[in-house]
This record gives sequence, C-alpha cells and structure tokens, in this order.
Amino acid sequence: MNKTDESLALLPSGFADILPPDAEVEAAGIHTLMQLFRGFGYRRVKPPLLEFEECLLAPGSGYHLASETFRIMDPVSNRMLGVRADITPQIARIVSSRLDGGEHPLRLAYANDVLRTQAGQPRTKRQFTQVGCELVDNTEQLFADIEICVLPLLGLKALGFEDITIDLTIPGCVTRLMEKIPEDMRRAAEKMIEQRDISALEALGDPKTSLIAQMMDASGAANEAFPALCNMEGLSAEAELRGEISHLEVLYKALKAALKDLGMEDVVITADLIEQDGFEYHKIYGFTLFSVGTRGELGRGGAYDLSFGDSQKVDTARGFTLYMDTISEFVCSMDDEKNVFVPAEVPLSEVKAMQEQGWICVRGTSKGQEPSAACTHVFRDGEITEQ
Repeated sequence: MNKTDESLALLPSGFADILPPDAEVEAAGIHTLMQLFRGFGYRRVKPPLLEFEECLLAPGSGYHLASETFRIMDPVSNRMLGVRADITPQIARIVSSRLDGGEHPLRLAYANDVLRTQAGQPRTKRQFTQVGCELVDNTEQLFADIEICVLPLLGLKALGFEDITIDLTIPGCVTRLMEKIPEDMRRAAEKMIEQRDISALEALGDPKTSLIAQMMDASGAANEAFPALCNMEGLSAEAELRGEISHLEVLYKALKAALKDLGMEDVVITADLIEQDGFEYHKIYGFTLFSVGTRGELGRGGAYDLSFGDSQKVDTARGFTLYMDTISEFVCSMDDEKNVFVPAEVPLSEVKAMQEQGWICVRGTSKGQEPSAACTHVFRDGEITEQ
C-alpha cells in the first residue's frame, strides 16, 4: 500500500475496525446476552440510528446527552438530526408513544451501536455497542430493583467473567449537598472530591463538606459501608438522604440474598455514594459493574423517571447497559473453534454433514489447493485429521 492509500485508510480518532476474530467474539457475546434476557421475558427493540434533534434531546433522559450527540442536516426534511449517544432516551420515546397504554410491567431489551462526540479515559472509542434491558413498572419496586441488578450479573457470568463487583450509589446526593455549601467554597470542594481528599474536605469546616468526607470514608464493602453511613454525624439534618441510604441498604440486603440463592456469593457488593458520573438522569439508586483485570466499567444501571417531552405522564423505569467494547476485550476468544479445510472437489452434502457436527468448513476455491494455515484440521479421503 502506498502512502496515499495509507492516508485514505485512516479512521477518525475514537473509531476502529473490528476484525476477525474479535467481531465474532463480540457477536457471540451479544447473542449469549440477548438469549439470557429473552429467558426472563425481555423483548427486543431496535430504534433507528438517527432521529430529529428535538426528539432525541427532548426533556427527559435525552436532555442530558446534548453535549455528546452528533448532529447532521437531513437533506430530505431540511431539519437537524441527532445520532443517538445512548439507547435509553429512545426507549423512553418508544414507551411513551408506540407502546403507550400497553400491558405493564413492560420488559424491553436492545443491542445497538451508539455514537458519541467525545471519548473518555476509560472508554477510548466513540462508537460502541450497548446491550441492555429496561423494566417499566410502578409496582413492587424491590422485586424490580433486584431483577435489574441480577440480570447483568448473570450475563457477565454467562460470558465467563469472574471476580465481579457491583458498586451501589445514590445518584445526585453529592450534587444536592454541594448546593448547600457557600459558593466561594464550592470550587475548592469539587476539586477535593475529585481527588478523594478526605482530610482537605474536613478542613474546610463546613457541615456539608464534612458529611461528604464521611461518605467518602465509608465507601467500600457494603457490609461495612452501610453501618458507617447510617451513623454519620450530620445525617439527622438530611431527612431525604437518610431515607435514600435506608432504601439502598434494603436493596443491598435483598440483592445479597438473591445472589446467595443463585449460588453467586462470589460477587462483591460495594457502596460508594461519591460516585456520580454517568448517573445524570438516574434517581433512587444506581450501580456500576466491574471485574478484576478489566479497564473501566463493564456496565451501569439504576432507576430513573421515564418521561418524554412535555408529557405529564412519568413512569418509573429501571434498566442497565453493558458496554461491549470493554466486555469483548476480556471475553474468551474463539480459539477453540473446530476449523477444517475441505478441498474444493468435496460435495457440498458432505460439507453440510460436517457443519451439522459442529465443524466450521473452509472450502478450497480450486482443485489441489493447499490447506489454509488458519485451519486446525484437514478433510482428506473421507476423514478429518489434525493439521
């Protein structure tokens, strides 16, 4: 390839070709997850890649994604279009319009690519696949909460992940406390929170920064975190936060029991109320999924108000998203596939019979062709032998 062709083959920052066998690994992982979710009654939806800008970024969950959304002009309607940066706002539109009035609880699943204007440190790609579920139901909240926490854990286990951690948080609690801090102190406090500097926060001398420092200090294993969180000084003055911590503790205990019932007691449950990034439209609780040896989070989830546009109707939804770009890097490869080279002259009926036995058959394209080096086996004289 000459320099001109090399230049033409360059891709923008944050975009990449997914080549064999990585593309097959990702596709197999998506299939495994979607089959698992289908077994729990989740039905697949496939929203469009592009929508009218005002629709995609309407009040609701889409409103928070404006800075991450690509925009283009539609040559047909001469209106601005947005390229989805997240599937959840599209689910909100579908539930509020196409499926409005349908039977509840409503369980939906998806597996689609999203596109974002900026990459982050943990996620260097701007295009990646989101796989997830949304459960729309206003009744029996705890049962719904447990289901939406357990499903992604089952999915990660099905993909071969071990040493999984689910980290619980309360979306927006730090933001609400920060609003009560004097304005001239706020910027310094934000930096200290970002750096997780407990001593510096305490030294500011404000009751709210002291409370945030105690929350930070309590972060860790859930069985130790919740007793510490419930006994924090200054919590008596924060009735809303006190109630949210109690709700999160109930969720933790129910989740722990559910994991024990499933034989998944190796899953680590932690609590970190300081973790707020990525939960802009969530409420009540949120969670992040990690695994030892992986870079960044494997997924996020939680509860949120499912609203769309100016509609006064607000459903409570719970959902999660798994990030296939991160997951695919650590899913078991397909090296154990049975690949057999089959000479061109072998009848297709024999090829079909081998495929039915689980073989991947790579046929020659001409008589006398040498076996492909990518194949582990060769078909000769009616027999399959190791190459």
